[in-house]
Amino acid sequence: MRQNVAPTKTNLLSLKSELKFARLGYELLDQKRNILVIELLNLVDQAVDSQDRVDRALSVAYESLEAAALAVGKRKVLTISSAVNIETKVDISRRKIMGVSLPVVDTSFVEHGPYYSPMGTSYWIDSSLQEFKKALELMGRLAELKISIIRLANEVRKTIRKVNALDKIAIPELTESVAFIQERLEENERDMLILMKMVKQRLENRKE
Repeated sequence: MRQNVAPTKTNLLSLKSELKFARLGYELLDQKRNILVIELLNLVDQAVDSQDRVDRALSVAYESLEAAALAVGKRKVLTISSAVNIETKVDISRRKIMGVSLPVVDTSFVEHGPYYSPMGTSYWIDSSLQEFKKALELMGRLAELKISIIRLANEVRKTIRKVNALDKIAIPELTESVAFIQERLEENERDMLILMKMVKQRLENRKE
């Protein structure tokens, strides 16, 4: 119960208003928490799948690179790799869920070619380039998901603390304070009623 609160009708109305606001805030925060948790679980599932995709893509890319090295030799692959001129562009935009800003990563490539002659090369050279580009795109998506999970998890923790503070502290204290003031006001009204009856009785006795 709040300390040093005078049992007046003004304070009673004020506390009732605060209590109503606290209950509304609790309901809204509880809904926010549920939405955030659902979205967080969804992103975790996506991240698990995305991690598997990245692992598979990198595995395929390195297998293609090894095949290229076997086909034309490591020195040739190194020479060709130094001639590769591909610009990687990573655009980061934003989206919001319940006020939480989450990144959206878009990875694209601009090829400035031809950067090496196809003569004396192997299919595996082009294959490894394409596979590594796919892996980079998937890694961008995985980074987006991981950052989003961290931010949502932090927001869920903050929201849970606020919900618990309202549910365990603020609302019970306000409820107790309202009940205390109502009880005191009712006692005062009863005392006043008794006093008025006594005064009335004395006046009647004097008239007699």
